[in-house]
Amino acid sequence: MAEENSDVAKNLENLDLNEKKEVFDHENETSLNTEDGLPLAEVYKLALNFYKEKVGKAFHFSYEDNLQLIAFSQQVVHGPLNDAIDKLPPLGTLDVVGKDRREAWQKLGNLSKDQAKTGFVELLSRRCPLFSTYIEAHRRERHEQKRRAREEASSRLAQVAEKQIKEEEELTILESMRQQEAVKRQIQQALNEQTYEQFRKYAVQQYPGDPEKQGTLIRQLQDQHYIQYMQQLELSQRAEALNGKRVFEHEDVKRNDSVSLEEEVDNAEEENNTEETSQDDEQEYEIVSASMWTLPDIEAFKQRVSQSEGDCLVRVGHGETVTVRVPTHPHGSRLFWEFATDHYDIGFGIYFEYGLPMTEEVSVHVSESEDEDVDIDEEELYTDETLRCDLESGGIDLTSMEKPTVTEIVPVYRRDCQTEVYAGSHAYPGKGVYLLKFDNSYSLWRSKTLYYRVYYAN
Repeated sequence: MAEENSDVAKNLENLDLNEKKEVFDHENETSLNTEDGLPLAEVYKLALNFYKEKVGKAFHFSYEDNLQLIAFSQQVVHGPLNDAIDKLPPLGTLDVVGKDRREAWQKLGNLSKDQAKTGFVELLSRRCPLFSTYIEAHRRERHEQKRRAREEASSRLAQVAEKQIKEEEELTILESMRQQEAVKRQIQQALNEQTYEQFRKYAVQQYPGDPEKQGTLIRQLQDQHYIQYMQQLELSQRAEALNGKRVFEHEDVKRNDSVSLEEEVDNAEEENNTEETSQDDEQEYEIVSASMWTLPDIEAFKQRVSQSEGDCLVRVGHGETVTVRVPTHPHGSRLFWEFATDHYDIGFGIYFEYGLPMTEEVSVHVSESEDEDVDIDEEELYTDETLRCDLESGGIDLTSMEKPTVTEIVPVYRRDCQTEVYAGSHAYPGKGVYLLKFDNSYSLWRSKTLYYRVYYAN
């Protein structure tokens, strides 16, 4: 018995089982207790599978080595032989291999399971160098799996953070939209209160005795007026932003220029004078947008115009442009217009000519020029008969008179006024004459019958 114990000691002398429980270092070192290493239990499992799959194929062990490896595996599964002998089936008389295995197992004595695992791995590694490469491949694969897991965790955290930021941005946008909608509702309510009485009077004229249609028309007019007001406000904001950008660029250029202090002062004074003049001109000729809408009862409108007094029914020949000159009225603050045609569309636009009107009467002028200029002939500017006589007698020199300033309010576009009545209104920008242009210059063969109506309101 003492001789058997000495043999076991010799077999385990190189394993150093009492000091560490890891695979020993070789040329391809496999560390078990480092961050990138594999735990002993996993190394033993890999070693056992490797031995079962490769023994007799990729390598061949000696009989004694096979006995030793089997003994280590039995020690791991059942513990010492003396503790498990009662649970094992008896060996046959001729079972020599079984007896040899029992003897090798018996020599391990009370070796712990971890020591047996270490012994199995160490012996397999010494006898088969290919096992070290096999373990290293698994170690790298495990390391790669951990790296991918860390990357996936980091990616999930980044996605969660990005989702949270996106949700916060959406909430901010929604809150901003709610605030903008609240401001818009306040603006619309204020505009409706300002224009209600004016639009109500107009609706009463259009649909006398019909409150339902009057209410519908008032709401339509208020919606149109609100849309045009917001468009005008947006244009003003863009203009202010553009002016601010230009001022910034101008100041940047001034900083880079090496000019003297006196020149800078002179330039600043000149710029201030120019800006004041420009602002005065803009305030003098500031134009608000016109309100425009359509009315469905075109036949009733044509009938009313045909039966009314005055020249409100005009034949616009092919290639002609009719200009209706409507002076601003001293007791009015807003111009209204309505028009329609028979069968075909017509171009329509509005301009405003600044200056003190010579008459309060509405006049109609026909031009056959397709390229009609917005500026009216000097003869059209003065419809008063006394002034015409003065012109013929040479009392006034037209060449010495400045042409009045004309501003576009509504650009000339073709309107489908043969299907519905086109209507609109515009607040007086000052004293002058409205020029309502009805353009048929694009038509080579067709003449148009124009029904129109203009009036003012306070």
